[in-house]
Amino acid sequence: MRTDFAITGSGLTYEIRNIVGVANFLQSKGMKIFWENIGDPVEKGEHIPEWVKDVLKEVIDDDKSFAYSPTKGMDVTREYLAQKTNARGGAQITKDDILFFNGLGDAIARSYSAIRVDSRIILPEPTYSTHFMAEVMHASFPPNTYRMNPYNNWQPDMAELERKVKSHKSIVGILVINPDNPTGYVYPEEQLREVIRIAKQYDLFVVFDEIYHNMIYNGRSTPYLSEIIGDVPGISMRSLSKEVPWPGARCAWMEVYNAGKDPAFDRYIQAIFQQKMAEVCSTTMPQLAIPKLMEHPEYGKYLADRVRHYEKLAGIAYNIFKDVPYIVVNRSNGAFYFTVVFNEAVMNSRQRLQMPSDEVRAFIDGRLNGNAEHDKRFVYNLLGATGICVVPLTSFFTSIPGFRMTLLDKNVDSFEEHVKTIAAKVVEYIESSK
Repeated sequence: MRTDFAITGSGLTYEIRNIVGVANFLQSKGMKIFWENIGDPVEKGEHIPEWVKDVLKEVIDDDKSFAYSPTKGMDVTREYLAQKTNARGGAQITKDDILFFNGLGDAIARSYSAIRVDSRIILPEPTYSTHFMAEVMHASFPPNTYRMNPYNNWQPDMAELERKVKSHKSIVGILVINPDNPTGYVYPEEQLREVIRIAKQYDLFVVFDEIYHNMIYNGRSTPYLSEIIGDVPGISMRSLSKEVPWPGARCAWMEVYNAGKDPAFDRYIQAIFQQKMAEVCSTTMPQLAIPKLMEHPEYGKYLADRVRHYEKLAGIAYNIFKDVPYIVVNRSNGAFYFTVVFNEAVMNSRQRLQMPSDEVRAFIDGRLNGNAEHDKRFVYNLLGATGICVVPLTSFFTSIPGFRMTLLDKNVDSFEEHVKTIAAKVVEYIESSK
């Protein structure tokens, strides 16, 4: 072309999906793959209960489920969700403060693209890849971040957050992912209130990704944003896909708090809405299912059973990994992920795992150039050696090497075997260059 016109980001690939192509090649060569890279409960063997299917059959029988919805979403569902939020106390909203999207990725992309290129949202580090990539793509420049410390149970650095907010006038908003992906960290109330204090003091808005809010365990608790936001403008991002589970529904929504209290924030929300109008609306059928699913007598028990399972698997992973040399681990207390951090000082580019064939060895080496991150080298070696597919932690925009795996396996014995295999391969890999 006569000019370079494509928007560019940081060069970071979406490794959660990118590694699938590598795994698919190995699978075509007869290797069994154990998918620990993506948070899809159905792919990991979770069966959809009959009561969920019955609800969806009921929704399908309604001709309205095949029609367009209003641009903001179905009135009956938005009214239902507003009532649930208001019942918690705190910020009060109406159905007009709720906007539906085709999945959380759609909500994230539109939210960041509605921000001026010279304005930034500060992100946690590490951060979920979709937030990072959307923030970078809107400004074509690496983001500001506040660090979460793996040597202090993944607690965020509040002092660093305030320092950066104070010194970088381009920062207009703060992102919090609670419970956190990829670390499984759950924010205590006092930390969330500190985020709100910082936002209020420096005249910012907040974005809370609360998609895993109903997946908290190990005795932890955390408030919803609506309960502690006060009069600060803010957005909560929610989704149906993880709780039912129904990731293929691509059904998420945004709750806007304190609309009408700040003209700049109101213009921002209106810009997101205008983008949505160009698309017409989001998918109707899953929206209509939300009240019926959440009010079903089986819903609470079903969700509690799933959370207990994640808690059990998180405990198994922690108890195995905590005694492994060369790594640092913390308990996951929310969501369905477990993150392991490497001691960076012991890693180098000469380390390798034994492969089942020369063809696999050549294929894996061919995917790793001389600049590949140390944790990516381990992850690809692990995949080639064992078929276990995890995600390098550096793909979540952090320099901290490690990997993330899921807590979704329905077979507890199989999960424990995989964790033990990974633990053994960590030691084998690190010591292979001695």
